[in-house]
Amino acid sequence: MTTALLPTGNRELLGLLGRTPLARVTTGLPCPHPGFWAKLEGLGAGGMKARAAVAMLLGARERGELPPGAPVVESTSGTLGIGLAFAGQALGHPVVLVGDTELEPSMRRLLRTYGVRLELVDRPAAEGGWQAARLARLRRLLTELPGAYWPDQYNNPDNVAGYASLAAELAAALDHLDILVCSVGTGGHSAGVIGPLRRHWPRLRLIGVDATGSTIFGQPARTRLMRGLGSSIHPRNVAYDAFDEVHWVGPAESADACRRLAAGNFVSGGWSTGAAALVAAWAARVHPGAVVATVFPDGPQRYLHSVFDDDFTTAHGLDLDRAATRPVEIPHPRAAEATGWTRCRTVTDPLATDGPPAPAGRRPPPAPTAAPHRPARRTPRKDTP
Repeated sequence: MTTALLPTGNRELLGLLGRTPLARVTTGLPCPHPGFWAKLEGLGAGGMKARAAVAMLLGARERGELPPGAPVVESTSGTLGIGLAFAGQALGHPVVLVGDTELEPSMRRLLRTYGVRLELVDRPAAEGGWQAARLARLRRLLTELPGAYWPDQYNNPDNVAGYASLAAELAAALDHLDILVCSVGTGGHSAGVIGPLRRHWPRLRLIGVDATGSTIFGQPARTRLMRGLGSSIHPRNVAYDAFDEVHWVGPAESADACRRLAAGNFVSGGWSTGAAALVAAWAARVHPGAVVATVFPDGPQRYLHSVFDDDFTTAHGLDLDRAATRPVEIPHPRAAEATGWTRCRTVTDPLATDGPPAPAGRRPPPAPTAAPHRPARRTPRKDTP
């Protein structure tokens, strides 16, 4: 393995972490709505997951688990890979990533350009799909690379801790917040921001956004077209008791929202961004007067040949003109399989076996607040949109 990194890294890069803009989104998605706030994490150096990647590597170094200059090995569908490439350069660690052949060619080139060694698995596992296949290759690499460190993003509490800065930025930018909408993959950013934000606003409601076919919130595992949203395993970082409800979103609804964002608000992203935006717009519509915010995890660039490509959507049977405009509601995650946009106000840990599931709607609906659409900043910044 070759690398241009020095053991000391380039710590000046850490000054680029976070401090992303907050944008007001008002375009119909697809229905009219009063608007919501979106944290544009795709405009940050290394993307949203650079926050978690830096936190995981720094935590491992502090505990002595990651010696100076030792390699870092992780499985990724793309977004965390960019974050780890950033963290590796900043802290002086070569990065080895395990992806799969579904990873876009442009993302492969980008990761390698950043100095990453990329290993690709060419077939999904019979159980657990691509995720399980990548993890099997990863475990083999750990035996081949002496001293290698595996951050294990799905179960590493430092992943969660890395988003304290994101919570602080949201709290500094908004005078009030009623509803926060978070996409869920590893569970890191939703768990990392909700605790600090509820100390500011105890009545804050948290809505999780998952992918159809994901097992995170208790649905059956199915082949998923959307990457970076949902999971085929059960990450321990998911804070189930923090959620008030969950929405599963299908690829047609997400792609339609991404395109509407791009055409009407100039900011957009990929599958997670479209799904989160769709649910945030719905929340703003059904709770008039509430202040709603969400996080856009990435930008649109890596999705030009998927989400934004008519040939791709047609080949995968996605009829964007018939995308759902509101969710179907089910009483419990196991009551029915979500094949399109679906809402459930009962959130349970699917691995918990002690006692019946508890309903999620623990907090009353948010009350309207004065001047709900003005994000009064306590400290003006140049990146204010």
